[in-house]
Amino acid sequence: MALAEPPLLALTTGEPAGIGPELAVRLAAEPVGAARVVAVGDPGLLAERAARLGLELALVELAPGQAVPDPEPGRLPVWPVALRAASRPGVLEPANAAYVLETLDVAIAACRAGQAAGMVTAPLHKGVILDAGQAGFRGHTEYLRDACGVEEVVMMLATDCALHATRPGWRGSPALRVALATTHLPLREVADAITGAGLTRVLRILDADLRRWFGLAAPRIAVCGLNPHAGEGGHLGREELEVIEPALAALRAEGLRLDGPLPADTLFTPRHLEGVEAVLAMYHDQGLAVLKYAGFGRAANITLGLPFVRTSVDHGTALDLAGSGRADPGSLRVAVALAAEMAGRRS
Repeated sequence: MALAEPPLLALTTGEPAGIGPELAVRLAAEPVGAARVVAVGDPGLLAERAARLGLELALVELAPGQAVPDPEPGRLPVWPVALRAASRPGVLEPANAAYVLETLDVAIAACRAGQAAGMVTAPLHKGVILDAGQAGFRGHTEYLRDACGVEEVVMMLATDCALHATRPGWRGSPALRVALATTHLPLREVADAITGAGLTRVLRILDADLRRWFGLAAPRIAVCGLNPHAGEGGHLGREELEVIEPALAALRAEGLRLDGPLPADTLFTPRHLEGVEAVLAMYHDQGLAVLKYAGFGRAANITLGLPFVRTSVDHGTALDLAGSGRADPGSLRVAVALAAEMAGRRS
């Protein structure tokens, strides 16, 4: 029987002044992994970054839907998108905000048309996109939600152990997967944003996509409280009693396996994480500070609730490292490998 062809992933190269383009060319220079990757970006920019790093790179310009050659170290297929202005490492140029968004649009359209099995995103710079007049832009996650016309998506980060933890006989470190009930909000807005309806949507997506993309038949999810000590029985806040606990009770009645709400300061310990497939944190830094301490550079960002696979790196544009050759491609490797495994499971 013929082996299935590795999935094709669209890799958007991110903010051109950041480390995304050089991570893409470094990945192309490495031994071929479990996926076929096509970069989405400016070929001249990629060639310049490869030359700056001393890498020999053959760029193959294609249109979405054209046949992509077999993976080969030192060869990078590209779906071309033209820079709007010249780019220098470490120097933001607002004119290129439209370029960054176009790379996303190209990748999204290819995924929705079945021309790619999923997309992997290098980091963008939210500030320069806002400075360019894209009012309300909050990041990749929300942009993908709106582009795909879905009501809700869920941001989840996973350490590299998530690639192995569902395999028979795995005896390594436990996977840490942390999803978020709210994403890019000022802290003073978080409590009002946590509602029973919102938690219900998020937890249903998280449960469904842990089954769909990670092959978990009955995932167990631990849910953080919002307040210190999960509200201390109402003495340190009533969100747990009035919002979180009723939502969890209703979902348990549907068959979801949910623990909590639990105090976040003790949930992230080995005893409480044993047997848990994912944690739902109430806000961005409550969960991601822990995950990045445990696996920064070896983790990937995943958007759940989309009609296709999307992963990303666990870091930002690192303008101070751009062009230096010192940027670590570890998180991009994890993001590509995880996207390939997720896409392969769907197929």
